[in-house]
Amino acid sequence: MKVSIVGGGGLVGSCAAFALQCGGIVREIALVDVNADLVGGQALDLLHGSCVSADQKIYAAGPEGSADADVIIITAGLRRKPDESRLDLINRNVALFRNILADLRNVGTKPGAIVFVVSNPVDVLTYLTTRELSLPPEKVIGLGTQLDTIRLRSMLADRLDVPATQVSTLIFGEHGDSMVPIWSAAQVAGLPLDKWPGYSPSLVSDVEKRTRGSGAEVIKKKGGAGFAVGLAITEVVHSIALDQRRILPVSSLQSGAYGLRDVCISVPTVVGREGVLGHVELDLWPKERTGLANSARVLRETIDKVLAGS
Repeated sequence: MKVSIVGGGGLVGSCAAFALQCGGIVREIALVDVNADLVGGQALDLLHGSCVSADQKIYAAGPEGSADADVIIITAGLRRKPDESRLDLINRNVALFRNILADLRNVGTKPGAIVFVVSNPVDVLTYLTTRELSLPPEKVIGLGTQLDTIRLRSMLADRLDVPATQVSTLIFGEHGDSMVPIWSAAQVAGLPLDKWPGYSPSLVSDVEKRTRGSGAEVIKKKGGAGFAVGLAITEVVHSIALDQRRILPVSSLQSGAYGLRDVCISVPTVVGREGVLGHVELDLWPKERTGLANSARVLRETIDKVLAGS
């Protein structure tokens, strides 16, 4: 499988490339970026380690590097300026993203290719991709709350002092302020979270609060997130490459799950070689269902504002 990473010179794109290199599953990785020197340096650095990772082809390329890719990962994006509103940032990123989509239209994409959106606001841009590239909805996936979910699991495991791989919980909804942690399904080593030694409502509240602010915390301390998002991306790509059909909280166009329609939002999604294979509806607490509906409403309002300003 060939993967192209648009924005491969940046922090998120290069971390995704490194995680995919370490994973050793994909055969070819093309790093695409407008900054030729930066992306060339990233590709060269990865190439230098290729003999101790996997037999892969890794290189820098222009937009044409995506033309024959099986999965096109878009990570390019702009950061918020001082005193800039959230909607202003969204509009700037939408303008940049439309240029990327225009490049993809110009070079063409491989039949059956999957476009995997990571750039923020990821749910809005995933919707825009589905609309403007005229792709089947199952061929467009957004990272969504996959990153928020692995953050929640890891930080909960840290507080409970248990192996992170033994913690299972999910976040649905928007990758943003209206995200919905699904505590009703939380487990540790197969046991309900509230039965685990050391559990308390205050601990859960603290972990949720830190998860919600973790992106901003990482940006404040080191300038931007990279390692965890690279691993989150890799988990999705490997499910596609190996047709694992894993159920992941990624963003895709909804057509009825949980009563949601015409919005890209994260719910349990079956991900395989053909992209989105379906959605799974778990039993939720009433407040979780209400939160998910509210999250969809928030996203729909943002999408309408963006489209109105086009």
